[in-house]
Amino acid sequence: MHATYSSWLVSLSIGVAILVSFTSLRLASRVAESTPSAGRTWLGLGAVSMGVGIWAMHFIGMLAFTLPIQLRYSIGITFASLGAAVVTSGFAIKIASSEKLGLTRHVLCSLVMGLGIVTMHYTGMRAILIFPAISYDPIIVAASVAIAVTASFAALWLTFRLRSGTHRLIWAARLGAAIIMGLAIAGMHYTAMAASEFSAGAFCRGGVALDNQWLAISVALAALALLAITLVTGVFDAHLAARARLHSQRLEKANFLLAHQAMHDTLTNLPGRALFIDRLQAAITKSVQPQRISTLLAVMLIDLDRFKTINDSLGHCMGDEILRQVAVRLRELLPITGVVARLGGDEFLVLLHAPDIRSVIGIGQRVVDRLRQPYIVETVELHLAASVGITTYPFDDSSPDALISHADEAMYEIKHGGGNGYGFFVPGTTVFTPQRLQLENDLRRAPQRGELVLHYQPQVEISSGRIVGLEALARWHHPVRGWIPPLDFIPLAEASDLIVHIGRWILEEACRQARIWLDEGLADTCIAINLSARQFRQPDLLAMIRDSIARHGLQPGHIVIELTEAAVMTHVDQSAEILEQLHGSGFEVAVDDFGTGYSSLSYLKRLPVSKLKIDRSFIIDLGQNAKSDSIVRAVIMLAHGLGMSVVAEGVETLAQLSCLREFDCDQYQGYLCSRPQSAAGIAQLLRRTPDPIADSAGAHWLLDSTG
Repeated sequence: MHATYSSWLVSLSIGVAILVSFTSLRLASRVAESTPSAGRTWLGLGAVSMGVGIWAMHFIGMLAFTLPIQLRYSIGITFASLGAAVVTSGFAIKIASSEKLGLTRHVLCSLVMGLGIVTMHYTGMRAILIFPAISYDPIIVAASVAIAVTASFAALWLTFRLRSGTHRLIWAARLGAAIIMGLAIAGMHYTAMAASEFSAGAFCRGGVALDNQWLAISVALAALALLAITLVTGVFDAHLAARARLHSQRLEKANFLLAHQAMHDTLTNLPGRALFIDRLQAAITKSVQPQRISTLLAVMLIDLDRFKTINDSLGHCMGDEILRQVAVRLRELLPITGVVARLGGDEFLVLLHAPDIRSVIGIGQRVVDRLRQPYIVETVELHLAASVGITTYPFDDSSPDALISHADEAMYEIKHGGGNGYGFFVPGTTVFTPQRLQLENDLRRAPQRGELVLHYQPQVEISSGRIVGLEALARWHHPVRGWIPPLDFIPLAEASDLIVHIGRWILEEACRQARIWLDEGLADTCIAINLSARQFRQPDLLAMIRDSIARHGLQPGHIVIELTEAAVMTHVDQSAEILEQLHGSGFEVAVDDFGTGYSSLSYLKRLPVSKLKIDRSFIIDLGQNAKSDSIVRAVIMLAHGLGMSVVAEGVETLAQLSCLREFDCDQYQGYLCSRPQSAAGIAQLLRRTPDPIADSAGAHWLLDSTG
C-alpha cells in the first residue's frame, strides 16, 4: 500500500523536535544549578514538558503519514507512548544534569535513552488499529535504533557540555546544538516510519478516526505552548538565580572585605594583632605535634626610633609613607613562612620559624640594618632606626599574648639603652605577670577592706633623745599572703592611679590617729606624710590636706609633707608654686632621700624647704668611710646654712649616732631607736618621753657620759 507525507506537517514535526531539544538544554541547566528541592521540581516539570514535546513531534510525524485508507487509533496505546516519552525525558534530564558523565555511564545511558525513544515510537505505531498488522523491515528498524542511540549519545554530550555557561555565544551554541539534536530525533522517527510495511487491502477498524491536519495543529500548539511556558519560566528563573548569585557574590565579597579590614591594617595591608595572635597560636599548636621537626618560634616586636619626631614635624602623610616602606622591607626580609603584622602606631610584629637561636640573631640583626637604611619620601631623605625585642618559644613557654608582652619588654630595654638594636627577653624577669595583676586588683580593694594599716617610725632629737616626730608608713596585711613588703606594693601603686587613692587614705588615717593621741594627752608630735610625684601634681592637693586637718581639729604644724628629690625637680616651676602654697599655709616641707636624686643646690635655694633627710646609703658606713663622713658633714653644714634642719635616715649603730652628734645633726631615724610600729606601740613610746627610748636608752646616756 502506497503511503505519502504532508510536507508542512513534516516541517512542523521537525520544528517541534528542535524546540524540544533547545528546551532540554535549558532544563538540564536549571536542574544542575538549582537547589536540591528546586532541582526536583524542575526535573518533574522538565520530564513532562520534554516528554510531551517529543511525543508531540512523534505524533505530528505520524499524522503527516497518509494512506489511501482512513487510519484509526487506540487512545490507550497512544497515551502509553506518551508515558514512555515522559519517563525517557526525565531520565535524560537527570543524567544530563549530573555532576559527572564518564564514558561508560554515557554509553549505557545513551542505550537506555535510545531504547526508550524507540519504545515510544513503536508503541505509538502500535496504536494504529490496522489489519493485517504493520510489518517492519528489520534492517531499517536496526538503523532506526542505531540512530536513536547515536542521537541520545550526542544529545547527552551536548546537553551536559552546554548546560552552564555565561559567555556571549552560549545561546547561539545551544541553538546550534538544538538544531542538530532536533534533526537527529526527526531522522530517527522518519527512519523508523520508513521501516513500516502495510499490506495491500489492509483496513482499519475500531479506535478513533482523527482529522490529521487539525489534530496536528492542535497537538503542535499545545506542545509548543507547554514548551514555550517551560522555556520562558526557565529563562526567568535562571535570571532570578543569576541575580541572586550576583547579590550573593557581592555580599560574599563585601563580607570578605569587612573581615579582611577587621583583621588587617588598612594603611599597610598587614595582618593586625588579632590575626597575628591567631597565626601564632596555630604555629604553637603545630610545633608541639610529635611528628613535627623541632624548631624555634621567634616573636619580634619592632618599634621605630625617632618616628614620632618625624611624624610631628613633617606631617602624618610622610609618616604613613614611612610605615608603608617599613612594611615592604620587613616582608622582603622574611621567608615565605614568616608573618609580618602591624601592632599599631610605629610598632610591628614578626613571627618566624628558625632552626636555632643563631638564625634568630641573624634575622634580628638584618631587621635592624635594613630599617636603618635611608627612606626617600617625596624627594626627602629621612633616617630612622629600630628597637627590636625578641622572645622565642618554647624557651619562653607562654601564651601568644604573653609572648608579645615579653617581646615588648625586651624592646623597651633596647629603647632605654639608646635604641638601634635588638635584645632578647629572659624568661623569669618580667614583672607583668598574672600574679602581679591579681595583686594590683587586691590592692585596689585593700583600703575598703581594712587591710591597710599605718605604722610609725620615730624621729628622735639627737641632743635630747626625745621623740619629736613620726613618719607614717603604709603596711598591707593581705588576707591570704599575710604581710606584703612595701617594696612589693608601693611601686605597684605608683605605676597606676592607686597611689593617689592610697595617699588620701594615709593622710586621713594619720590625721585621725594624731587627733586620738592629742586627746589622750600624749606629746604634741608632728607626723611626716610621704607624697608621691603623682599625688604632688593633683590640683586639689592643698584643699585636700586642709580639709583633712580641719576635720580632725589639727593645725598645719602637726603635719610634715615629705617629697623625694625626683618629685620636686620634675617641672621645677610648678613644684615651686605648689611648695609656696604649702609653706604659706603653715606646712613644713621635707626633702626625702636627699643625695640619691638630682641634689641640685639651686633648688634648695629657690624652694621653701624646711628639712632635709639624708638617705641611709650615706649613713650605713658612717664612721668607716671618710668620703661618706665628708658628704654627710657637708650636707648638714649646707642645710644649717640655709636655715634647714637635718634628719639622718637608717641609723642602726652607736658609731653612726656618735658621728651624727659630732656633725651636729638635728634628728635621726632608724632601727637604733625603733622599727616602724603600730599606733599602740608608738603610744607606749610617747608616754615614756622624755625618758630614754627603747633599746637606745643606754646609747644616749653612754654618749653623754663619754662625750
